[in-house]
Amino acid sequence: MTETPAAGDAASPGLGAAVRRRRRALDLTLAAVAERSGLSVPFLSQIENERARPSMRSLQRIADGLRTTAVELLAAADATDRGVDVVRAREDAGLASGAGVRPLVRGHHQMHALEFTGPQHADREFRHQGDELMYVADGEAEVEAEGRTYRLGRGDTLYLTGGVRHRWRATRPDTRVLLVSVSDRSPTD
Repeated sequence: MTETPAAGDAASPGLGAAVRRRRRALDLTLAAVAERSGLSVPFLSQIENERARPSMRSLQRIADGLRTTAVELLAAADATDRGVDVVRAREDAGLASGAGVRPLVRGHHQMHALEFTGPQHADREFRHQGDELMYVADGEAEVEAEGRTYRLGRGDTLYLTGGVRHRWRATRPDTRVLLVSVSDRSPTD
């Protein structure tokens, strides 16, 4: 759990505001989200006020506490939907440095895409309503789904139909995985 503000390193405008909007929409206090997520009230306050950057693991815990997903919070951080958009490799996603993840699509769209780099652990199970595609750009990954383990190498893809419970991890430190998923709702919802 990363609970340290990035000194002199302000978070990308938007992620904290997205967390705050979601919390208020659910009529929750910071204390309630802290209890649900296992994170501290001061840390959550720093995130909402753009004075701290969460790790991806902390963002997932916050999302769980807010009954949403980290992907949805990242999309809400930049809710400006564009017909054509370029996401530069060096753009700031508002996460802690070394978080090992960056959004490849901004805003609320039917398609979500994330790039994960470095070690990722299978300590969390996922179940998305929309379909998902995993592409291993570099390294190796292992996915557990429907009681089976799938080992993937560079260039391999794995398709998961919406609703399939799964977990995954990188098996080499130089692994880079692209995850593309389809939302269960239209972009106008």
